[in-house]
Amino acid sequence: MTAEGIETVKVALGERGYDILIGSGILDRAGAEIAARLPGVRAAIVTDENLAGHHLTRLTASLDKAGIKGTPIVLPPGEKTKSFSALQEVVDKVLEARLERGDVVVALGGGVIGDLSGFAAGIVRRGMNFVQAPTSLLAQVDSSVGGKTGINTARGKNLVGVFMQPKLVLADTDVLDTLPEREFRAGYAEVAKYGLIDRPEFFAYLENNWRQVFAGGPARTYAIAESCRAKADVVARDEFETGDRALLNLGHTFGHALEAATHYDGARLVHGEGVAIGMALAHRFSARMNLSSPDDAARVEAHLKAVGLPWRISGIPGDLPDADGLLGYIAQDKKVTRGALTFILTHGVGKSFIAKDVPASEVLSFLKEQLGG
Repeated sequence: MTAEGIETVKVALGERGYDILIGSGILDRAGAEIAARLPGVRAAIVTDENLAGHHLTRLTASLDKAGIKGTPIVLPPGEKTKSFSALQEVVDKVLEARLERGDVVVALGGGVIGDLSGFAAGIVRRGMNFVQAPTSLLAQVDSSVGGKTGINTARGKNLVGVFMQPKLVLADTDVLDTLPEREFRAGYAEVAKYGLIDRPEFFAYLENNWRQVFAGGPARTYAIAESCRAKADVVARDEFETGDRALLNLGHTFGHALEAATHYDGARLVHGEGVAIGMALAHRFSARMNLSSPDDAARVEAHLKAVGLPWRISGIPGDLPDADGLLGYIAQDKKVTRGALTFILTHGVGKSFIAKDVPASEVLSFLKEQLGG
């Protein structure tokens, strides 16, 4: 950490490598940081109506100070904005502003805005520059890093998109203070995920220090930086998810199915909550398959419960499909290869692995048990 309290995490992808800057006040230096890396650019600033009221003026002022003309593109908030219609709106407005291929699309928002903006930047003029300014905890530790972009369809989440690495990620920890408590908590599920994948010491740190992470200050900055380091390491090894990068999907195959089953209704379930339930299910399923101890599943559930996250399917309000219906959503997930089910399972806390050819019959039986519980 620098004297200014800024952590820099490098994503090592050769010529496509970039920095993640994490700490207080980073949004105020966004213009200078972008201008240093992309001199002479103009910018489209993609955000949503809620975030525009909180942070757009601050970002625009920073860009203006650095001599960067910014064109705001303000969209409705929520998961339903990750759609073909919103993508078309962003593309049209970028072209209307006469931005060129060498200019930059800046995503000021959470995962929805980041994923949508990155997809637009990847396809407008066959690829513009892209900068992430993530405003949610989930986006700062997960979706803003690694280059995955995309939109949802009626058939599932993130099924249409491109790999589009940003030129820079600006993670201002101050902006997290404006998050609703539920949204911060949901983002924390992704922080815990990094410990559960292959950093058991980090998971133990979180068990002991999660209250300080929620409160802010150095513990929060450390947790975000450690999460980004964990993701950056995996992305550097496997940029296009042909191997190890699939480990980052711990909890996501179950979680995405639950999100699709609730029709992406954020009042019922937001992404991080789906991941939390999915991680608990992955550990429970692993124990059921005699891959790990039930004690590990209980430990994961205890931590999720302590921080206020849902940890079982019955925690989702409203009606859900039956086990066959949920299995249908799982079969649509991107982690399916030629019909074989792939899950991230575990041999214990911090010992996750890629399990291919998981029998659908076992998953179906497990889901029936969970829905009945």
